Amino acid sequence: MEKIFKFDETVIRVGIESVDCYDALDQLANTLCNAGYVKRSYVEAIIAREKIFPTGLPTGKYGVAIPHADICHVNSSMIAIGILKDPVEFKNMGNIEDTVSTKIIFMLAMNNSENQVKLLSAFMGNLQDQELLKNLAEAKNVHSVIKLIDGKIKF
Repeated sequence: MEKIFKFDETVIRVGIESVDCYDALDQLANTLCNAGYVKRSYVEAIIAREKIFPTGLPTGKYGVAIPHADICHVNSSMIAIGILKDPVEFKNMGNIEDTVSTKIIFMLAMNNSENQVKLLSAFMGNLQDQELLKNLAEAKNVHSVIKLIDGKIKF
């Protein structure tokens, strides 16, 4: 039976100001940690993983990053969403020599490897939707983000 992923507005941040991708990751990971979805170790793990396995994804005008860390750092599954005030550069996941000007971060915290793969697969279709990405990048508040994304991920 197909499930619909339910987002938690407490881990959605709009207008994040950051100096670089690691600062943005730190802020969003701490949001997940403060909400109890991840262990304190997740914050360091997400940054360490980004340095080795970049997550920038060139998706047209609005670049996206999809960082995640190992399931051992996760208490319960959730996706945090960060809309950056100004884009920051993430290294391209397909070619680390290139960078992606990133405005939207979807930070995955999955406590089950199988669900992580299913969720990523279900999620990828949304990243092709330029209208959705444009609306997310221009969202002014958390409620706008929820309205745009809720019910979009079925796995």
